[in-house]
Amino acid sequence: MKIENSTVLITGANRGIGLAFANAFLERGARKVYAGARDPSQVRLPGVTPLRLDVNSATDIEAAARLANDVTIVVNNAGIAKFGSFLADDAEALLRNHLETNLLGVLRVSRAFAPILARNGGGALLNVASVASWISSPLLASYAVSKSALWSLSNGLRNDLREQGTQVLTLHMGFVDTDLTQGIEMPKTQPETIVERALTALEAGAHEVLADEMTLQVKGGLSAEQAVYLAAR
Repeated sequence: MKIENSTVLITGANRGIGLAFANAFLERGARKVYAGARDPSQVRLPGVTPLRLDVNSATDIEAAARLANDVTIVVNNAGIAKFGSFLADDAEALLRNHLETNLLGVLRVSRAFAPILARNGGGALLNVASVASWISSPLLASYAVSKSALWSLSNGLRNDLREQGTQVLTLHMGFVDTDLTQGIEMPKTQPETIVERALTALEAGAHEVLADEMTLQVKGGLSAEQAVYLAAR
């Protein structure tokens, strides 16, 4: 997928990885970047077009699809990550919230923009998943379920959209140094590094990108005799 002269929509583009994506697309020559956010007044990056977009709002998504009907690349980045194990009192509500945003939000946006991508030549979806697609921990148990489900959703969307020529790229990475990971004492990668690797993979026509060393090791360990997802974390 060629980025130069493309038209891009990024969900959750006001901060963190989404903001880094917006910057990188502009630097690589995208013609237009729609920066989606629940509160578009929080989008302050020069050169982008702020767009009200809560991925849990059907009204917002419909309005965005009408306005941004020239899009050729959609980055499904918006997501939440909240602490809590499955034994916590609020475990069911926490899991429901993660699935609503991290899984169903991606499905809603992808379904709304799939016809637009088709009309504009096929284009691409870039779905921001995680190394938590394959491993879990009590700290981020619900988050891991949502990202594992997103991995499967991305694989399904790739099948559904193959005939219309839409590239579906799933991005997996470990902890990234953003406000979402504040308070987590783990090695972290800069968002600009993750985004650079993701966009290089997008332009190469890839379907999956493992954007840091931890993720490469985890993916490689899925088929080990003692599978990596069985280890205590």
